[in-house]
Amino acid sequence: MEKFLVVDIETSPLPWESFDQAQQAYLLARAETPEEQEERKKQMALAPLTGFVVCIGLYLVERDSGTVSERKRVCLMNDRSDADRPDSAVDLSGSGKLYCYGERAILRDFWAFLRSEDCRGAHYITFNGRMFDFPFLMLRSAVLGVRPSENLLRGTRYNYEHHTDLLDEFTFYMPQTVGATRRYNLDFLTKAFGIESPKSHGVDGTKVAALYAEQRYTEIAEYCLADVVATWQLYQVWEQYLKF
Repeated sequence: MEKFLVVDIETSPLPWESFDQAQQAYLLARAETPEEQEERKKQMALAPLTGFVVCIGLYLVERDSGTVSERKRVCLMNDRSDADRPDSAVDLSGSGKLYCYGERAILRDFWAFLRSEDCRGAHYITFNGRMFDFPFLMLRSAVLGVRPSENLLRGTRYNYEHHTDLLDEFTFYMPQTVGATRRYNLDFLTKAFGIESPKSHGVDGTKVAALYAEQRYTEIAEYCLADVVATWQLYQVWEQYLKF
């Protein structure tokens, strides 16, 4: 039997006022216009020292003799509290579950889940996880005093057997802005292969910060879990036709 864990995170910038004047000047260096400065602030969501984890989407599936079974579809949501445990689960579409509690605690539970019996031996699947999700999770955990249970970045640039990053695979490890190995986003790739895009219901990563500010956690969670399901479906396409 094979196990696969698909992981996706959503992030948002830390409050601007949480940085001192020297840090603010550093972050805005060479951003001269108000538009450039605003764009720089939005980009803070992409780095673990200037952004935080909004949620972690997890999709655990098992495959036995070609039969695929869903084992877990959950979203761990940072509700900006210090809560150590969620009060209860919120039912989402399909079999999805939403759990809301503090960021440090969801990171702790994420690392514990990777070491749990349910997840033991699972092969990780992401889209751009090697360059974004995994380093963000590791560094943000360290900032909050949570030790990762494993090094998700182990291996080398071109050889990391525990993990399939579909962005690497669909660009043959040679991403470019044009040409045969052009780097496409998940929305474009899923549509190209006849898979429903996770953005088809009106939410995408650029809207997460605004939705989060309005505490629209369910909408963010639905989008995040749509991402992991679409990533799994794209993995199956890659595995059938392009894995050698």
